[in-house]
Amino acid sequence: MITIFTLTDAGKTLAYRLRDQLETVASAASEDRSFECQILHKPIQFKQTVQHVFSQAEQKQDMLIFICATGIVMRTLAPVLENKYQDAPVLVMDEQGRFVIPLLSGHEGGANQLANQIAGLLNAQAVITTAGHYLNPIYTVGMGCERHCPRDELERLLQDCLQQAGLSIDQISSINSIDIKSDEVGLIELAQSLNKPFQTWHKDQLNTMDHLLNSRSEYVFNTVGVYGVAESAALYGAQQALIESDPDTAPEMITSEHQTSNNPSSSQQVSPGSQPELALVKQKTRKATCAIARIYPATDKALFSSSSSFSAASTQQSAAKTSNTSDSRNKNV
Repeated sequence: MITIFTLTDAGKTLAYRLRDQLETVASAASEDRSFECQILHKPIQFKQTVQHVFSQAEQKQDMLIFICATGIVMRTLAPVLENKYQDAPVLVMDEQGRFVIPLLSGHEGGANQLANQIAGLLNAQAVITTAGHYLNPIYTVGMGCERHCPRDELERLLQDCLQQAGLSIDQISSINSIDIKSDEVGLIELAQSLNKPFQTWHKDQLNTMDHLLNSRSEYVFNTVGVYGVAESAALYGAQQALIESDPDTAPEMITSEHQTSNNPSSSQQVSPGSQPELALVKQKTRKATCAIARIYPATDKALFSSSSSFSAASTQQSAAKTSNTSDSRNKNV
Protein backbone atom coordinates (compact mmCIF):
# COMPACT_ATOMS: atom_id res chain seq x y z
CA MET A 1 0.00 0.00 0.00
CA ILE A 2 1.24 3.48 -0.92
CA THR A 3 -0.30 6.28 1.15
CA ILE A 4 0.02 9.85 -0.12
CA PHE A 5 -0.59 12.69 2.34
CA THR A 6 -1.37 16.18 1.02
CA LEU A 7 -2.11 19.50 2.73
CA THR A 8 -2.77 21.85 -0.21
CA ASP A 9 -4.93 21.78 -3.32
CA ALA A 10 -1.83 21.83 -5.52
CA GLY A 11 -0.44 18.89 -3.60
CA LYS A 12 -3.73 17.02 -3.97
CA THR A 13 -3.66 17.54 -7.74
CA LEU A 14 -0.10 16.22 -7.91
CA ALA A 15 -1.06 13.23 -5.76
CA TYR A 16 -3.78 12.13 -8.17
CA ARG A 17 -1.44 12.61 -11.11
CA LEU A 18 1.19 10.49 -9.38
CA ARG A 19 -1.32 7.79 -8.45
CA ASP A 20 -2.45 7.54 -12.08
CA GLN A 21 1.16 7.19 -13.26
CA LEU A 22 1.96 4.51 -10.70
CA GLU A 23 -1.20 2.59 -11.56
CA THR A 24 -0.21 2.63 -15.24
CA VAL A 25 3.23 1.26 -14.40
CA ALA A 26 1.79 -1.44 -12.14
CA SER A 27 -0.68 -2.47 -14.85
CA ALA A 28 2.04 -2.64 -17.49
CA ALA A 29 4.17 -4.77 -15.18
CA SER A 30 1.29 -7.28 -14.90
CA GLU A 31 1.92 -7.80 -11.20
CA ASP A 32 -0.07 -10.56 -9.55
CA ARG A 33 -0.84 -8.50 -6.48
CA SER A 34 -3.24 -5.61 -7.01
CA PHE A 35 -1.87 -2.07 -6.84
CA GLU A 36 -3.10 -0.12 -3.82
CA CYS A 37 -2.69 3.61 -3.35
CA GLN A 38 -4.70 5.88 -1.07
CA ILE A 39 -4.66 9.67 -0.96
CA LEU A 40 -5.33 11.37 2.37
CA HIS A 41 -5.95 15.09 1.88
CA LYS A 42 -5.92 17.25 5.00
CA PRO A 43 -6.91 14.36 7.24
CA ILE A 44 -8.63 15.24 10.51
CA GLN A 45 -6.17 14.88 13.38
CA PHE A 46 -3.25 14.93 10.94
CA LYS A 47 -0.58 13.98 13.46
CA GLN A 48 -2.47 11.00 14.87
CA THR A 49 -3.47 9.76 11.41
CA VAL A 50 0.09 9.93 10.06
CA GLN A 51 1.54 8.20 13.10
CA HIS A 52 -1.08 5.44 12.94
CA VAL A 53 -0.50 4.76 9.22
CA PHE A 54 3.26 4.79 9.72
CA SER A 55 3.14 2.50 12.76
CA GLN A 56 0.97 -0.03 10.92
CA ALA A 57 3.09 0.03 7.74
CA GLU A 58 5.45 -2.83 6.90
CA GLN A 59 8.85 -1.89 5.52
CA LYS A 60 8.85 -4.26 2.56
CA GLN A 61 5.23 -3.73 1.55
CA ASP A 62 4.11 -0.18 2.36
CA MET A 63 5.32 3.33 1.61
CA LEU A 64 4.32 6.83 2.69
CA ILE A 65 4.62 9.85 0.41
CA PHE A 66 4.16 13.39 1.75
CA ILE A 67 3.57 16.36 -0.51
CA CYS A 68 4.42 19.09 1.97
CA ALA A 69 7.34 20.59 3.88
CA THR A 70 10.00 18.18 5.15
CA GLY A 71 9.92 19.75 8.61
CA ILE A 72 6.25 18.89 9.05
CA VAL A 73 6.97 15.26 8.24
CA MET A 74 9.91 14.94 10.60
CA ARG A 75 8.17 16.57 13.56
CA THR A 76 5.13 14.38 13.01
CA LEU A 77 6.99 11.10 12.65
CA ALA A 78 9.73 11.65 15.25
CA PRO A 79 7.85 10.04 18.19
CA VAL A 80 7.16 6.81 16.30
CA LEU A 81 10.46 6.21 14.53
CA GLU A 82 12.23 2.92 15.33
CA ASN A 83 15.27 2.24 13.09
CA LYS A 84 16.16 1.93 9.42
CA TYR A 85 15.64 -1.82 9.42
CA GLN A 86 12.02 -1.55 10.62
CA ASP A 87 10.66 1.85 9.56
CA ALA A 88 8.53 2.03 6.44
CA PRO A 89 9.96 4.04 3.51
CA VAL A 90 9.00 7.72 3.56
CA LEU A 91 9.34 10.16 0.67
CA VAL A 92 8.71 13.92 0.54
CA MET A 93 7.80 15.97 -2.53
CA ASP A 94 7.22 19.65 -3.16
CA GLU A 95 3.76 20.50 -4.47
CA GLN A 96 5.15 21.50 -7.87
CA GLY A 97 6.52 17.99 -8.32
CA ARG A 98 10.07 19.16 -9.03
CA PHE A 99 11.90 17.20 -6.34
CA VAL A 100 11.50 13.77 -4.75
CA ILE A 101 13.34 13.17 -1.47
CA PRO A 102 13.63 9.69 0.10
CA LEU A 103 13.54 10.67 3.76
CA LEU A 104 13.53 7.32 5.58
CA SER A 105 14.63 3.75 4.71
CA GLY A 106 16.36 4.77 1.51
CA HIS A 107 18.40 1.61 1.01
CA GLU A 108 16.73 -0.86 3.33
CA GLY A 109 13.12 -0.12 2.50
CA GLY A 110 13.50 0.90 -1.14
CA ALA A 111 12.70 4.61 -0.80
CA ASN A 112 15.66 5.52 -3.03
CA GLN A 113 14.40 3.19 -5.71
CA LEU A 114 10.87 4.57 -5.58
CA ALA A 115 12.20 8.13 -5.65
CA ASN A 116 14.08 7.39 -8.86
CA GLN A 117 11.00 5.77 -10.36
CA ILE A 118 8.75 8.70 -9.44
CA ALA A 119 11.32 11.17 -10.75
CA GLY A 120 11.29 9.35 -14.08
CA LEU A 121 7.50 9.35 -14.25
CA LEU A 122 7.10 13.03 -13.36
CA ASN A 123 10.24 14.37 -15.03
CA ALA A 124 11.40 15.44 -11.57
CA GLN A 125 14.74 15.32 -9.74
CA ALA A 126 15.39 12.62 -7.16
CA VAL A 127 17.39 14.08 -4.26
CA ILE A 128 19.30 11.09 -2.89
CA THR A 129 21.26 11.93 0.24
CA THR A 130 22.38 8.50 1.50
CA ALA A 131 26.14 8.25 1.76
CA GLY A 132 26.83 6.02 -1.22
CA HIS A 133 25.28 8.56 -3.54
CA TYR A 134 28.25 10.94 -3.22
CA LEU A 135 29.88 8.53 -5.66
CA ASN A 136 29.15 7.76 -9.33
CA PRO A 137 27.24 4.49 -9.74
CA ILE A 138 27.66 1.88 -12.44
CA TYR A 139 24.35 0.91 -14.06
CA THR A 140 23.64 -2.39 -15.80
CA VAL A 141 20.59 -3.89 -17.47
CA GLY A 142 19.38 -7.46 -17.09
CA MET A 143 16.95 -8.96 -19.59
CA GLY A 144 15.18 -12.26 -20.13
CA CYS A 145 12.78 -13.32 -22.83
CA GLU A 146 10.97 -16.12 -24.56
CA ARG A 147 12.82 -17.73 -27.43
CA HIS A 148 12.77 -15.65 -30.65
CA CYS A 149 11.39 -12.54 -28.91
CA PRO A 150 11.53 -9.67 -31.46
CA ARG A 151 14.18 -7.04 -30.96
CA ASP A 152 11.56 -4.28 -31.24
CA GLU A 153 9.68 -5.60 -28.22
CA LEU A 154 12.88 -5.86 -26.21
CA GLU A 155 13.87 -2.32 -27.14
CA ARG A 156 10.47 -0.88 -26.22
CA LEU A 157 10.66 -2.57 -22.83
CA LEU A 158 14.20 -1.34 -22.24
CA GLN A 159 13.35 2.25 -23.15
CA ASP A 160 10.31 2.15 -20.87
CA CYS A 161 12.48 0.90 -18.00
CA LEU A 162 15.07 3.60 -18.58
CA GLN A 163 12.36 6.24 -18.46
CA GLN A 164 10.95 4.84 -15.21
CA ALA A 165 14.41 4.83 -13.63
CA GLY A 166 15.21 8.34 -14.88
CA LEU A 167 18.22 7.11 -16.84
CA SER A 168 19.53 7.38 -20.38
CA ILE A 169 21.05 4.55 -22.39
CA ASP A 170 24.40 6.34 -22.18
CA GLN A 171 24.49 5.60 -18.44
CA ILE A 172 24.15 1.85 -18.99
CA SER A 173 27.41 -0.09 -19.11
CA SER A 174 26.11 -3.45 -20.35
CA ILE A 175 23.12 -5.68 -21.10
CA ASN A 176 23.13 -9.02 -19.28
CA SER A 177 21.26 -12.31 -19.31
CA ILE A 178 21.60 -16.01 -18.50
CA ASP A 179 23.98 -18.12 -20.61
CA ILE A 180 21.19 -20.10 -22.31
CA LYS A 181 20.33 -16.78 -23.99
CA SER A 182 23.82 -16.32 -25.41
CA ASP A 183 22.47 -17.04 -28.89
CA GLU A 184 19.21 -15.10 -28.54
CA VAL A 185 19.11 -13.04 -31.73
CA GLY A 186 16.85 -10.30 -30.39
CA LEU A 187 19.07 -9.60 -27.40
CA ILE A 188 22.23 -9.73 -29.49
CA GLU A 189 20.82 -7.32 -32.07
CA LEU A 190 19.53 -4.98 -29.36
CA ALA A 191 22.93 -4.74 -27.70
CA GLN A 192 24.65 -4.22 -31.03
CA SER A 193 22.24 -1.48 -32.07
CA LEU A 194 22.88 0.35 -28.80
CA ASN A 195 26.63 -0.29 -28.90
CA LYS A 196 26.53 -2.03 -25.52
CA PRO A 197 28.28 -5.25 -24.48
CA PHE A 198 25.96 -8.26 -24.25
CA GLN A 199 27.08 -10.54 -21.43
CA THR A 200 25.61 -13.85 -20.28
CA TRP A 201 26.24 -15.68 -17.04
CA HIS A 202 25.92 -19.22 -15.74
CA LYS A 203 23.04 -19.97 -13.37
CA ASP A 204 25.46 -20.64 -10.52
CA GLN A 205 26.87 -17.15 -10.90
CA LEU A 206 23.41 -15.59 -11.04
CA ASN A 207 22.27 -17.49 -7.96
CA THR A 208 24.84 -15.63 -5.86
CA MET A 209 22.49 -12.64 -6.26
CA ASP A 210 19.48 -14.52 -4.94
CA HIS A 211 19.39 -12.66 -1.61
CA LEU A 212 19.09 -9.33 -3.44
CA LEU A 213 16.13 -10.21 -5.66
CA ASN A 214 12.85 -8.35 -5.40
CA SER A 215 10.84 -10.84 -7.46
CA ARG A 216 11.17 -14.63 -7.24
CA SER A 217 9.52 -17.08 -9.63
CA GLU A 218 9.36 -20.80 -8.87
CA TYR A 219 8.40 -21.39 -12.50
CA VAL A 220 11.51 -19.66 -13.78
CA PHE A 221 13.67 -21.52 -11.25
CA ASN A 222 12.28 -24.88 -12.33
CA THR A 223 12.85 -23.92 -15.97
CA VAL A 224 16.32 -22.36 -16.00
CA GLY A 225 17.69 -22.75 -12.47
CA VAL A 226 17.44 -19.16 -11.19
CA TYR A 227 14.58 -17.36 -9.48
CA GLY A 228 14.71 -14.39 -11.83
CA VAL A 229 16.83 -13.84 -14.91
CA ALA A 230 16.44 -10.09 -15.39
CA GLU A 231 17.14 -9.02 -11.81
CA SER A 232 19.91 -11.51 -11.10
CA ALA A 233 21.65 -10.79 -14.42
CA ALA A 234 21.50 -7.03 -13.85
CA LEU A 235 22.85 -7.41 -10.31
CA TYR A 236 25.63 -9.82 -11.23
CA GLY A 237 26.58 -7.73 -14.25
CA ALA A 238 26.91 -4.66 -12.01
CA GLN A 239 29.12 -6.52 -9.57
CA GLN A 240 31.39 -7.73 -12.34
CA ALA A 241 31.53 -4.27 -13.92
CA LEU A 242 32.84 -2.82 -10.65
CA ILE A 243 35.43 -5.58 -10.30
CA GLU A 244 36.63 -4.90 -13.85
CA SER A 245 36.83 -1.16 -13.24
CA ASP A 246 38.55 -1.55 -9.87
CA PRO A 247 40.16 -4.99 -9.32
CA ASP A 248 41.08 -3.98 -5.76
CA THR A 249 37.41 -4.36 -4.79
CA ALA A 250 37.27 -8.06 -5.76
CA PRO A 251 38.34 -9.56 -2.40
CA GLU A 252 35.89 -7.35 -0.48
CA MET A 253 33.02 -8.24 -2.79
CA ILE A 254 33.69 -11.95 -2.59
CA THR A 255 33.75 -11.72 1.21
CA SER A 256 30.52 -9.73 1.42
CA GLU A 257 28.83 -12.08 -1.02
CA HIS A 258 29.82 -15.09 1.11
CA GLN A 259 28.66 -13.41 4.33
CA THR A 260 25.32 -12.34 2.91
CA SER A 261 24.46 -15.62 1.20
CA ASN A 262 25.19 -17.63 4.35
CA ASN A 263 23.75 -15.17 6.83
CA PRO A 264 21.33 -12.59 5.39
CA SER A 265 21.48 -10.42 8.51
CA SER A 266 25.20 -9.93 7.97
CA SER A 267 24.43 -7.74 4.97
CA GLN A 268 23.90 -4.93 7.48
CA GLN A 269 27.64 -5.01 8.17
CA VAL A 270 28.76 -4.70 4.56
CA SER A 271 30.31 -1.39 3.57
CA PRO A 272 28.87 0.73 0.73
CA GLY A 273 29.78 -0.32 -2.76
CA SER A 274 30.40 -3.93 -1.76
CA GLN A 275 27.18 -5.23 -3.29
CA PRO A 276 24.86 -4.14 -6.09
CA GLU A 277 21.26 -3.06 -5.67
CA LEU A 278 18.23 -2.80 -7.91
CA ALA A 279 17.65 0.64 -9.37
CA LEU A 280 14.48 -0.67 -11.04
CA VAL A 281 12.83 -3.96 -10.16
CA LYS A 282 11.71 -6.41 -12.82
CA GLN A 283 9.30 -5.05 -15.41
CA LYS A 284 7.76 -7.31 -18.00
CA THR A 285 5.75 -7.65 -21.17
CA ARG A 286 4.12 -10.80 -22.43
CA LYS A 287 7.42 -12.11 -23.79
CA ALA A 288 10.25 -10.30 -22.01
CA THR A 289 11.55 -9.05 -18.66
CA CYS A 290 13.92 -6.23 -17.77
CA ALA A 291 15.55 -4.87 -14.61
CA ILE A 292 18.22 -2.27 -13.89
CA ALA A 293 20.90 -2.57 -11.20
CA ARG A 294 23.56 -0.23 -9.91
CA ILE A 295 26.63 -0.43 -7.74
CA TYR A 296 28.73 2.24 -6.06
CA PRO A 297 32.50 2.21 -5.68
CA ALA A 298 33.51 0.92 -2.26
CA THR A 299 35.60 4.02 -1.62
CA ASP A 300 36.53 7.25 -3.32
CA LYS A 301 40.04 8.05 -2.13
CA ALA A 302 39.95 11.62 -3.38
CA LEU A 303 36.72 12.30 -1.52
CA PHE A 304 37.30 10.49 1.76
CA SER A 305 41.06 10.73 2.34
CA SER A 306 40.81 14.18 3.92
CA SER A 307 38.03 13.30 6.34
CA SER A 308 37.47 10.49 8.78
CA SER A 309 33.89 11.49 9.52
CA PHE A 310 32.54 9.13 6.89
CA SER A 311 32.92 5.86 8.80
CA ALA A 312 31.67 2.52 7.64
CA ALA A 313 29.07 2.60 10.38
CA SER A 314 27.52 5.75 8.93
CA THR A 315 27.28 4.33 5.43
CA GLN A 316 25.91 0.82 5.89
CA GLN A 317 23.80 -0.56 3.09
CA SER A 318 21.28 -3.34 2.78
CA ALA A 319 19.41 -4.04 -0.47
CA ALA A 320 15.61 -4.16 -0.32
CA LYS A 321 14.38 -7.71 -0.32
CA THR A 322 10.81 -8.74 -0.87
CA SER A 323 9.20 -11.94 -1.96
CA ASN A 324 6.61 -11.79 -4.70
CA THR A 325 4.48 -14.53 -6.12
CA SER A 326 5.05 -14.68 -9.89
CA ASP A 327 2.50 -15.56 -12.53
CA SER A 328 3.42 -19.13 -13.45
CA ARG A 329 1.53 -18.77 -16.66
CA ASN A 330 3.92 -16.12 -17.91
CA LYS A 331 6.85 -17.93 -19.44
CA ASN A 332 9.24 -14.96 -19.35
CA VAL A 333 12.68 -16.15 -18.34
